[in-house]
Amino acid sequence: MKKRKILFLGESYRADAITWMNGLKEFGDFEIIGWELKTPNNSIYNRILRILEFKLAYFKIRKIIRQQQPDMVIAERTTSYGFLAALSGIKPAVIAQQGKTDLWPEDSILLPLKKIIQNYAFKRATLIHAWGPVMIESMTKANVNMDKVLVLPKGIDLEKFKNKNTANPEKICAIVTRSLSPEYRHEIILKAFAILHQKNIDFSLTVVGDGIRLHFLKQLAQNLQIETKVIFTGKIPNTALPALLQESNFYISMPVTEGVSASLFEAMASNCYPIVTDIPGNQSWITHRKNGQLIAIDDFEILAEELIWSFKKSTHRNEAISNNRKFIEDNADYKINMKIIADKYHELINASKN
Repeated sequence: MKKRKILFLGESYRADAITWMNGLKEFGDFEIIGWELKTPNNSIYNRILRILEFKLAYFKIRKIIRQQQPDMVIAERTTSYGFLAALSGIKPAVIAQQGKTDLWPEDSILLPLKKIIQNYAFKRATLIHAWGPVMIESMTKANVNMDKVLVLPKGIDLEKFKNKNTANPEKICAIVTRSLSPEYRHEIILKAFAILHQKNIDFSLTVVGDGIRLHFLKQLAQNLQIETKVIFTGKIPNTALPALLQESNFYISMPVTEGVSASLFEAMASNCYPIVTDIPGNQSWITHRKNGQLIAIDDFEILAEELIWSFKKSTHRNEAISNNRKFIEDNADYKINMKIIADKYHELINASKN
């Protein structure tokens, strides 16, 4: 039988995209053809070039379609690659909403245009992925046909992220695994740990990853006099992450916005107690002082207080991490969820051929 081809529009280097594509290859036996914008989005000048590249993208994608004859197209982000997928003319077309709304930043002058683009993508899509329930509210407001929405996270590989935690129980061993970008508010985390340092509470803090704030954050750690207790790993291979999580007993993430965080799932699977911002994307998975802590945006003093509270409540934390592991096994198992998604794609392709 001829192997089905999928054209993937999106940033192939992102962990979420890699999980998505690898799952389709493994559980659907698909061949994946990728295309993405080449201009980095790291300066005003490059953003202008990226917009120009986006305008020419349709012609490049149509060329790929003529050459490769894909059976379907999938794309991440309803306001960019998702729009291109809808515009491509390929059916079935599957798009994924990556964030709570994908209309980001909220103060962007391009917001009205993004809404028009998103609505077009929603209407033309055969299937829309909501990786979690947080995305449903914005889709409902946009009058999306909910019959074509699949609410299911891609999940994580539980064989890689095991519940064999080796962290020192007598010490706060915390880890942060989010990109070093302004919206993830790493400075709030450092300020909270500076309070712990002032209170003579022993800790280690591992900050995983790279980003435009790396130098600033290293300097801040020095200014706060906690640089000897903070480890900045820089960019690491994804294969090294499970071991770092298993050496940590707290996972901290303080973003100002959130869709569905695979990083949170990985931490929950690895028996790290989660402390995250009190925003809808996290509220879907964490209940305050039940299976983790929810912290108001940018409140480093409360973050410090809640860290201390949860560290003292070892019985509570042990119960929470046990329940969290079971939740991930039941709801976010990559092998189960990606098989469901791959089977759905085959169903859509077969229906389009009839």
